[in-house]
Formats: sequence, C-alpha cells, structure tokens
Amino acid sequence: MSQIFALDYQGPPFHLFGPAHLSALACVLALNLGLLRLRDRPAAARMRARRILAFALVANEIAWHVWSWRTGTWTLQTMLPLHLCSLFVWLGAYLLLTGSRRVYEFAYFLGIAGPLQALLTPDAGVYGFPHFRFFQTLIAHGLILTLVLFMTLVERMRPTRRSLVRVLVGMNAYILLVAGVNTLLGSNYLFIAHKPETASVVDFLGPWPWYIVAMEVLGFINCLVLYAPFEWLDRRRRRALAPAGA
Repeated sequence: MSQIFALDYQGPPFHLFGPAHLSALACVLALNLGLLRLRDRPAAARMRARRILAFALVANEIAWHVWSWRTGTWTLQTMLPLHLCSLFVWLGAYLLLTGSRRVYEFAYFLGIAGPLQALLTPDAGVYGFPHFRFFQTLIAHGLILTLVLFMTLVERMRPTRRSLVRVLVGMNAYILLVAGVNTLLGSNYLFIAHKPETASVVDFLGPWPWYIVAMEVLGFINCLVLYAPFEWLDRRRRRALAPAGA
C-alpha cells in the first residue's frame, strides 16, 4: 500500500498505450457516452451530474496538492494553478456550478486539445499503475475534457465568433501575465520560459523563443478547427431560412 503513494516508486513505470492506459481511456470514453444520456433529462438531473463532476475535479486536484506537500515536492515554481490544465480544474468547477458563458468560451477553445493530448500521452513519468499519480493525472485531464463536452453536448452551450476573438485576445493577455510570474519566481508556467524538461511536441517547434510563436499559430489553428462545426451549422441554418431565389 505504501508504494501507491511513494515518491520513490518501485513499481512498474507508466506504459504508453499499455493495458492500464487503454483501460483508463476506455473509462473516459464510457463516462462521456454515459453522460450523453442526460441530454434530454430534466434540468435537476443534469445539475446533479454537474455537481458530481465539479466535486470530483476539485477533490482530485486537492489530493494532488496534498500528495506533493507530503512528499516534499510542492513548490511555488511548479504547483500554482497557472498551467492551463490546472487552471481549468478550478474554472471548470466554476463553470459546472454556475453555467458561466464567459468561462465556457475559454473552456471550449482551450480545454479540449490540451487535456486530450495529456490523456493520450500523459506526463506520468515513472508512476505507472497502480500508483496514485497514474490515477490522478488521467482523472484530472479526463474530467476537464468531460466537462467541456458535457456543457457543449448535454447543456447545449456553444461558442460564437465573438467568443473566438475574446479567447484569442484573453489568452495572449494571460500569457503576458504568466511571463511576469515566471520572471518573479524563476518558474516555467505555460512552458514559455524554456521547453519542458521531458520530451513533448514542443521539441519539434524550434528553439526559444520561436517555439512560442509556433505554439501561438497552432493555438489559433486549433481554435478555428474547434469553431468550424458551429460556423458550418450557422451557414446551413441561414441558407435554410433564406427566401427562395435570394
């Protein structure tokens, strides 16, 4: 039992797309398919599901902070909720409980690609199944992705063109804010001070600071791709409502 929470874990390391990883991905898929059944249920039933998701998100995040504190790995340079996925744990819980449209806009455009990549290629290091960090990492990113899909597909929230502009402007303002924090603390939140220590897709984007520009371009393309289904639906709706011969 002690090895499940040990910092110096002696069990099997994380195996990418191994049986445990694939089982976790299957659980995330099953959860999302199951929650889709709530689409036509009463608002009270949907709200109960939202509260459960919010509680699970926050409890899982607090457990990670407690584990980091107990193992002596908690630092201001690494554990503040400034990386997007950590930030969206708290914003996501707020969105689930309040239905905030402004938070939803940012969650939709910024809370899908990152968690999805983290689910497919999690940064779990040596912590394979059944270590606490194996579960905590996959639960955190799985629930972030789930909350965005739930609010979009079940609660029928959607972004707009103005949402796209607000998110692009807001994200760049946030990057500048985090850059200031990194300067003060000597941290590397958002990985804008230098590349991650572990292998990642950033390794293919060139040296600092050019990889940041490449990340900006990829982020812009990601937002356009995510908005494309709604633009297509809007155009279909406008054509359907247009007078014949117009």
